[in-house]
Amino acid sequence: NLPPVYMRPKLSENYTEDTWLKLRDAVGAIQNSTSIKYNLEELYQAVENLCSYKVSPTLYKQLRQVCEDHVQAQIHQFREYPFDLCSSLDNLSFLKRMNRCWQDHCRQTIMIRSIFLFLDRTYVLQNSLLPSIWDTGLELFRTHIVSDVAVQKRTVEGLLEQIELERNGETIDRSLLRSLLGMLSDLQVYRDSFEERFLTETNRLYAAEGQRLMQERDVPEYLHHVARRLEEENDRIMSYLDQSTQKPLINCIEKQLLGEHMTAILQKGLSNLLDENRVTELTLLYQLFSKGKGGLPTLLQFWRDYIKSFGGEIVCTPEKDKDMVQDLLDFKDKMDNVVQSCFARNEAFINAMKEAFETFINKRPNKPAELIAKYVDSKLRAGNKEATEEELERILDKIMIIFRFIHGKDVFEAFYKKDLAKRLLVGKSASVDAEKSMLSKLKHECGAAFTSKLEGMFKDMELSKDIMIQFKQVYMQNQSEPSNIELTVNILTMGYWPSYTPMEVHLPSEMVKLQEVFKLFYLSKHSGRKLQWQPTLGHSVLKAEFKEGKKELQVSLFQTLVLLMFNEGEDFGMEEIRTATGIEEMELKRTLQSLACGKARVLNKNPRGKDVEDGDRFNFNNDFKHKLFRIKINQIQMKETVEEQVSTTERVFQDRQYQIDAAVVRIMKMRKILSHNLLVSELYNQLKFPVKPGDLKKRIESLIDRDYMERDKETPNQYHYVA
Repeated sequence: NLPPVYMRPKLSENYTEDTWLKLRDAVGAIQNSTSIKYNLEELYQAVENLCSYKVSPTLYKQLRQVCEDHVQAQIHQFREYPFDLCSSLDNLSFLKRMNRCWQDHCRQTIMIRSIFLFLDRTYVLQNSLLPSIWDTGLELFRTHIVSDVAVQKRTVEGLLEQIELERNGETIDRSLLRSLLGMLSDLQVYRDSFEERFLTETNRLYAAEGQRLMQERDVPEYLHHVARRLEEENDRIMSYLDQSTQKPLINCIEKQLLGEHMTAILQKGLSNLLDENRVTELTLLYQLFSKGKGGLPTLLQFWRDYIKSFGGEIVCTPEKDKDMVQDLLDFKDKMDNVVQSCFARNEAFINAMKEAFETFINKRPNKPAELIAKYVDSKLRAGNKEATEEELERILDKIMIIFRFIHGKDVFEAFYKKDLAKRLLVGKSASVDAEKSMLSKLKHECGAAFTSKLEGMFKDMELSKDIMIQFKQVYMQNQSEPSNIELTVNILTMGYWPSYTPMEVHLPSEMVKLQEVFKLFYLSKHSGRKLQWQPTLGHSVLKAEFKEGKKELQVSLFQTLVLLMFNEGEDFGMEEIRTATGIEEMELKRTLQSLACGKARVLNKNPRGKDVEDGDRFNFNNDFKHKLFRIKINQIQMKETVEEQVSTTERVFQDRQYQIDAAVVRIMKMRKILSHNLLVSELYNQLKFPVKPGDLKKRIESLIDRDYMERDKETPNQYHYVA
């Protein structure tokens, strides 16, 4: 009942021979690109029949031999080409023939494999040592054509020539290169035959190009050239080179065009790029250097050095002191923008910038701190119409960034306090909110101890307002003869405010009387306190009558004393005015100059002139005219003298000595016994201002002389606290 079994024809030698001849004819037709006489299905069936009757080894050998004979015959077409003195056209023709041969071989091998597929999937697959029909085709082409020394050399040189032409700007057939390089890759000779030579040539080309262009071009041009070269080579990798070439090729370009010239590029061009704020080129520079080995650390060092050099020039050039702070703010903005826009907000570059700013700004002790204080004063003073409140707040924030870099913050405090006092006392502060905002920023940055005296100054001004309200409401009402002078007094706590040199002047009797009235009122409320009047800080509003009509003059106390004299007479000499007012000579000259030589000339000077001399005489200018009713006559400000600056700085140094003494005693009291080096180390940790070891040694010696501490008798380098 079993179904009939399909019986294959019995295989005879004649059948085997005939079938092989038929198959060989078909293979020959494929190899010669002629038509096949037999049906492909019939040929496939014939191969299957042969394989079924154990003739697979013979069939495989015969097929291999036929293919090998055909491939060997192909080599002759390449030997026709001359191998010496070849032109570019000859080389291109050679490459095209090689590509045609390769494409034909691949097409033929695929066709042959489709006929002998049964052999490939049975016998060949079962014998691991035998290559597949496709691999056999590759092996034969590699052995007999590509491995031929002359052919391989000609092929590789032709490929390199085409790539060089493209690098020089000419158009080439990229599909041809893609096919031939794919051939070398498929035949597993790409690396040995082509890549090594290609990288050597590339290395040589870009080494020479780098040397030449570094001499010929400026840095921005050179950077754009390098970027373009990298882009071109990446495009070549995508178009026709093997992916395995990408890393060594890009490394080669980066090494020859960048790595070999990093220092030269930065020396030649970084300063110019930063000076001119070339954002595009700086971004490109950062991107390129971030790819090269050791690029960013090198760029970082040059960046740090540039900031120190440029900033040091701003700080250490006395001629630029007038614009120093604004220049520093502009420079910081510029460098911040470079880090943000060009250097990808790299943390290392931000930290290097901070370190560089801190280094150069402290190259010149004290002066930057003093000028920053004066810059803040110029921004917070009334009449500064440059900025709105929001802009002023932004400016103050920027100033605080620069302020952070300063070591001697006590110098800033001294000058800031002096200027703040002027603003508060003369009513020149632009905004109380802005003043308190700045104070808050200083407190946040330096702590409450730093701003305690400054806060005390504001507190004094507020208390003074309350005291004056009480004085006017309570005390003045009880006076039998009300004064025609309206008095306002600011009570200043001596420890909070800068020290002022007292100046004795001759006040009118009404003023003296009113001072005494206030003194009695104040001391009755605060017994045990002492009041010291400061006429240099006083100011007043005078009513005056001119031909044009009545005016109000807003003047200093010194100007007031001079003008009041003209109620008693028409004409006075300078000596008479000095005797009557008691004002010191230089101060009096500036006062008279403001009244007789300024914009608002309420006095006439004889003889005329810009400066006041000893023999000059003055009379009241009854013809004075002005469009405003209330006129502010500014005192001619004497520029801050070197002596005043030195005085302020010396006070700071004196305070520093007290702080060093206190810190030494505090440390010794806690430790009892301490070596010199450990004591100095502790002092550096505690002190908030820069100090030299020699200065510390002097203070220690001073404390030993004053018996606060003593040297160890056996170890002079060790100290004992004296209780």
